[in-house]
Amino acid sequence: MYLSESFWLVGAVSLSLFCCVSWKHSIIGVRGTLILVGRCFLLLGLSCLVVSYLYPRLRSAISSETPLSQYHEDDEAKRRQKLVREEQQNNLRDKAHSYQETVMRPRMESSSRKREDRFYRMTGETWKRTEGERLGEGESPELSAQVDMNATPNEEAVKKRKLPESATTVHSKRGPPPEKKVVVLPEEPADDAEEVVRVALRCPSGRTVHRRFLKSHSSSILLVWLQKIGYHPTIYTLCTCYPRQPLITGKNVSMEDAGILTHTVLNVEEKYPSTT
Repeated sequence: MYLSESFWLVGAVSLSLFCCVSWKHSIIGVRGTLILVGRCFLLLGLSCLVVSYLYPRLRSAISSETPLSQYHEDDEAKRRQKLVREEQQNNLRDKAHSYQETVMRPRMESSSRKREDRFYRMTGETWKRTEGERLGEGESPELSAQVDMNATPNEEAVKKRKLPESATTVHSKRGPPPEKKVVVLPEEPADDAEEVVRVALRCPSGRTVHRRFLKSHSSSILLVWLQKIGYHPTIYTLCTCYPRQPLITGKNVSMEDAGILTHTVLNVEEKYPSTT
């Protein structure tokens, strides 16, 4: 299309110049000039038609002479690229699987074991999972020999059932349960009393609790106070800010012996922090 437009433009300009020069230097009149111009335009149109018809065929013939080796080289390059891409994908898949097996799985198992150990520390060994026993395991041969032919399968299963000792032994009547020991904090002394210290507990939730004590009070009162604000001493402990170390507490250890001589800030921290 671009070639035909250029050919038309060059032909029209050349024809115009030729007509202008021939008309000035010739003896033909206006009618002869118009006839000449018409014939030139007709010739120009026929030549454009021939070029537009032959040009695509010549171009396809030239392109068909391209050697087949070039196409084979392109196919070979595409095949190599596909193989390299598949190899890279396989390497990435192997790396991801290796990372999952060597890093993520041990990390998840370690985290699960820590959460399970913490759960057992809080609930006790009663809730610990055991291997269990198979059905019929541990049955005495005497019970297995005594088979009642008229008994139903359910009745036989009841006879062979191995019940725990707690279910078979008869317990004597116990007396009323002992009353729960209610621990009460000592009355908070006045702010202007002698040997008064103010203790602040910074909780993991972000809040800070304040209370006044006497230096002669036992340091175990701090654990009772810790339990009353919602942090059980079996899981949480009290630590000093600087240097960071657990606070020494006990019934025979007073506040003064524990190092609480002035207004003190203590941190509430977990004894066994879990890392997830």
